[in-house]
Amino acid sequence: MNIYVGNLPYQITEEELKTAFEEYGEVASVKIVIDRETGRSKGFAFVEMGDATQGASAIEELDGAELLGRTLRVNEARPRPERSSGGGNRGGGGNRGGGGGFNRRPREDRDNF
Repeated sequence: MNIYVGNLPYQITEEELKTAFEEYGEVASVKIVIDRETGRSKGFAFVEMGDATQGASAIEELDGAELLGRTLRVNEARPRPERSSGGGNRGGGGNRGGGGGFNRRPREDRDNF
């Protein structure tokens, strides 16, 4: 069972989070999501537990619990929506326009010099 854990304290380590979940069963993996630009935690993680019953128990007990001064949001992780591989509106910029630079004159204007 894959579990989403949100509102994490930014200083928490994967080992500390694993210890919190091990109280409810065997933890297969813990992955704190890190911001690529800053190298710091984004404040959420995914915990994988091998047994669904133990995972459900961890969710029930830890959702709303306080950890290092923060109230956790814990629920079953939803699958990531599929991204299309081509075109479409992906947001974030794109390659439209450009700033300044040399603009060529249309061909008919160039021939008149």
